[in-house]
Amino acid sequence: MSSDVKINRGLKNIYFERSSVSHIDGSKGELSYRGYSIHDLAGKSTFEEVSYLLIYGELPTAEQLSAFDQALKSARQLPQPVFDIIRAAQHGHPMDVLRTAVSALAALEAASQTVSEPAFLENGIRLMAQVPMVIAAHHNIRQGRDPIPADPDLSHAANWLWMLKGEKPSEDAAKLADVDFILHAEHGSNASSFAARVTVGTEANLHGAIVTALATLAGPAHGGAAEDVMKMVTEIGSANKAADYVKAKRAAREAVTGFGHRVYRAEDPRARHMRDGVKKLGEEMGAPEWYEILQAVVEAMKPYSRHGLNVNVDFYSGVIYQLHAIPMELYVPIFAIGRMPGWIIQCLEQLRGNILIRPLTLYNGPEMRPYVNVKDRPEPV
Repeated sequence: MSSDVKINRGLKNIYFERSSVSHIDGSKGELSYRGYSIHDLAGKSTFEEVSYLLIYGELPTAEQLSAFDQALKSARQLPQPVFDIIRAAQHGHPMDVLRTAVSALAALEAASQTVSEPAFLENGIRLMAQVPMVIAAHHNIRQGRDPIPADPDLSHAANWLWMLKGEKPSEDAAKLADVDFILHAEHGSNASSFAARVTVGTEANLHGAIVTALATLAGPAHGGAAEDVMKMVTEIGSANKAADYVKAKRAAREAVTGFGHRVYRAEDPRARHMRDGVKKLGEEMGAPEWYEILQAVVEAMKPYSRHGLNVNVDFYSGVIYQLHAIPMELYVPIFAIGRMPGWIIQCLEQLRGNILIRPLTLYNGPEMRPYVNVKDRPEPV
């Protein structure tokens, strides 16, 4: 029990591995995937193209992108027993149902059991297509409707909205969902990605790692920020009440949801793209007040930015989902749809140089002591 051992609780500032996938500069507020700025990707690319970039390492040619897109579309199928499981668990939280469905897919699809790079690629692409299907099917079943079949002519983001609502989304709505997925696609060694790598480190299969990631993402300290922001906005009610709300929160030493990030000291670089989307979508849908409340909170929080309390990406995501009339319980599952390619490549990187992840804990319990027979143990005081 050495007293000079340094403990980094939460593994904060600990580098456990090298990665060539995403780079985060928290002090400057910069994020890149495979060397490409998140701003270029959010403004010029598509989720399918970004997914290919993350998984394979380079931007695809037109032919490669077409083949990848077709592989995703061809995988938009679920075994019938999965629909039966969703119906049986229809009253459960969407994240619990999603995690259970992915676990069931591991048992129902023999290909899921293989642990190799080709298998991880094949199973990963299939899971990318199946995860939004599970979420949309559960949403419709719990509303008393039949699941809506996938549309092979729609993009990943547009098909998700179609399966969820049964309405073909507008071009702008589909694009905003696409950008949302891009912004959430990968973010280094976050809690769920690290958890997935720990699972792969035991030589488990990809489905097992994704189940681990989903269970970790479900925790409110990781995936729940968008839902909490929407609750905050509803509580504030109008832009002219935002300053008083922030003042009361700070006086009580309570966090203001949507501000601050474990790795960013400057503004989260992903936030600006969601901010623009909220403003435009709110105006289109005749509900500009949501954006006005958000910006009033941002203004009230400006004095605290020097302490690293800057807006993060999830500050705006929840309002976008609200404008689409998407229930709050689906906010974290939507995060999972976007994060799938990031989880897949993190698992692949772990597999390529696999090693069991086994950190240490410093014991601080009692010194060695003799065992006392039960009849001789004193009664507790």
